[in-house]
Amino acid sequence: MAGLLLFLLLAVSVVSADEDAFIGVNIGNDVSDMPSPTQVVALLKAQNIRHIRLFDADRAMLLALANTGIQVIVSVPNEQLLGIGQSNATAANWVARNVIAHVPATNITAIAVGSEVLSALPNAGPILVSALKFIHSALVASNLDRQIKVSTPHASSIILDSFPPSQAFFNRSWDPVMVPLLKFLQSTGSYLMLNVYPYYDYMQSNGVIPLDYALFRPLPPNKEAVDANTLLHYTNVFDAVVDAAYFAMSYLNFTNIPVVVTESGWPSKGDSAEPDATIENANTYNSNLIRHVRNNTGTPKHAGIAVSTYIYELYNEDLRPGSTSEKNWGLFDANGVPVYILHLTGAGTVLANDTTNQTFCVAKEGSDLKMLQAALDWACGLGKVDCSPLLQGQPCYEPDNVVAHATYAFNAYFQRMAKSPGTCDFKGVATITTTDPSHGSCVVPGSAGRNGTFVNGTSLAPSSNSTASGCDSQYLGQGSSFTSSVIIGVLVLSVVFL
Repeated sequence: MAGLLLFLLLAVSVVSADEDAFIGVNIGNDVSDMPSPTQVVALLKAQNIRHIRLFDADRAMLLALANTGIQVIVSVPNEQLLGIGQSNATAANWVARNVIAHVPATNITAIAVGSEVLSALPNAGPILVSALKFIHSALVASNLDRQIKVSTPHASSIILDSFPPSQAFFNRSWDPVMVPLLKFLQSTGSYLMLNVYPYYDYMQSNGVIPLDYALFRPLPPNKEAVDANTLLHYTNVFDAVVDAAYFAMSYLNFTNIPVVVTESGWPSKGDSAEPDATIENANTYNSNLIRHVRNNTGTPKHAGIAVSTYIYELYNEDLRPGSTSEKNWGLFDANGVPVYILHLTGAGTVLANDTTNQTFCVAKEGSDLKMLQAALDWACGLGKVDCSPLLQGQPCYEPDNVVAHATYAFNAYFQRMAKSPGTCDFKGVATITTTDPSHGSCVVPGSAGRNGTFVNGTSLAPSSNSTASGCDSQYLGQGSSFTSSVIIGVLVLSVVFL
């Protein structure tokens, strides 16, 4: 992917029974209106997300994450894998540029080398372990190998005959790669990264896998899947796949390598052939998965040892190619509005915030100033916002520029409209943030614990020749179309996390 290539994921980390699980979120960048790194970090902070994974090592994102304490997995993109796997010097340069340049301010804790390489880029399989070793050697040279682990995410499809889990094994054609890879992970104290998607297992099972089993819904004892070899009972697909990975490693005589799930989730919308890609099912799966991990339940094979899991994903990706479901794995739309209400009462503080009571509408960075002025004029005129706090001598007059004044007016309109979808767009020059734009004596509408100044729906707005807007009114009367501006590229529901 080009540009800001991120993959922030809900992280649920676990490498021993003594550590509690933690939650993060996964962010792809195939979004038509990708939030800036500072906006992404603001959302992470608002949601108490302390662990993320990036699909590359975007410099702007890593700088925005500096001094936040958020633990970060950076990634070597697949397109860079061949160069790194064939040259120790190239690997050292990559580490110097993308890791050493940012630590310790940015808390990088792991490097994911490639993504599903054996499935997506099999020709690079023979150099995969070399790439991991070269990256690790560069960390050793900088004395960073103890704090930063190196691994590579695998698709669960590399595990064959995954049920019963006790009979699972890796695709034997990849033994020349998997055996040295597992030796590397074991010797460096790292973990096996695995992408687990019960949604696809369910879709491809032709009715064999019940929907409830895929969604972590409670099953009666007679409906639980039982491994006849171990007599372990499995109540969900996720645990069965993770245990299949443990058994597959045991088959190759590796028994002490933890599994970290680097991707898991459920789409909230799909094509006609994907009737179970729904908001209800996505909510059920992600809520149950987070609760399952947060409770340190573990798997039947390793009870009480929580499985590190990065949930896919933070934002819907409306530009992602493929089916409708490919575009709708996100927990939020690009403006930071939740797609659905996660049922997380009692599951901890991560992603359990009421975000719609903490969101504001602000002028978007880099917007055309004339467009901002036109939108400001509309908000203070036909939008019926009381812009008198922007007049000279009033609390929100300073700083006296169109960006600051537009932010006040946009947010006042957004709050007056009850933060309804489409009311923070203004022809693309506004965006939603979780950062309160109040400053000094200027307290904006919706600011926590205070009452901002805005009019109700029956109040009269300043006329087009009034100076009460606090700004030049030359664009008044041209902006009436703003009221019909809605977000169409992504699924948007005005909801909150409980």
